[in-house]
Amino acid sequence: MSLPSLDQVTVVVVTHHSAHCLGGLNALLQHCPHVIISDNASNDGTPEQAHALWPHAHVLTHPLNLGFGAANNRALARVTTPFAFLLNPDCEITPEALLALMDQAQQMPEAALLAPQLVGARGQAEVNYRWPHTLWTSLGPAADGPACVGFVCGAAMLFRMELFASVGFFDERFFLYYEDDDLCLRLFKARLPMLLVPAIQALHRSRGSVKGASPWKSEYVRGYHHAQSKLIFEQKHGTPAQALIQRRRLLWSTGLALPLRALLFSPKRLCRMWGRFMGLMRWTPHAAH
Repeated sequence: MSLPSLDQVTVVVVTHHSAHCLGGLNALLQHCPHVIISDNASNDGTPEQAHALWPHAHVLTHPLNLGFGAANNRALARVTTPFAFLLNPDCEITPEALLALMDQAQQMPEAALLAPQLVGARGQAEVNYRWPHTLWTSLGPAADGPACVGFVCGAAMLFRMELFASVGFFDERFFLYYEDDDLCLRLFKARLPMLLVPAIQALHRSRGSVKGASPWKSEYVRGYHHAQSKLIFEQKHGTPAQALIQRRRLLWSTGLALPLRALLFSPKRLCRMWGRFMGLMRWTPHAAH
């Protein structure tokens, strides 16, 4: 078995007002011969800075914000290497760690997806993996060795490209949030293993990818799309009736929480809650695919 090489992997990064994150990505991307930056209409110079930092990278500049899944799909359609490594702008991983993840992939050729352990800025392990919550609740201690799981967070994922032919990539109905839940559940149902490797770590500065001129608007957008995607997922993997019941429950709980957020005057949380409420109000069942 040959040693893994960075020539075998394309690193894909979806950006949106993410210029402040590019310096942290440089430790990895300067060593990777295959890089695709898929930029969702940034107005902070992200595409230009990416070109300057990594002249070898292919920078896709979308005139509109396509959403996380759609922007990843545009990049994945251009991948010609055996592996693709999807990395959020707010994640950092060393070349050595990526090579170690690819070595694990070689040792388990049936695995479609592999992921490192995400850790926060203070080194604390994040819960970035579990079993599908549609089937049962994960219990027990954290993994202390490589483990097959039913879901990993989309912030850092290694794809074995050939095994995605039967399931496809991201469902573009999910603009933001739940696109990784949906993809992992489809892999799980197709009996394509997903492997979490806790000894390999990636730093995750959660919610640090976007730093636009309107942080309150960003929080509103987060809340809006989280609510919409939750209901899209509920209908897709459940029934329209279940999605409508979930919507009513969430409308009640969110409506009751909004006055409290206003009294506590936490602008970011208030904007996120208001976005959630509007996302629930404006959601309509979609046609089945």
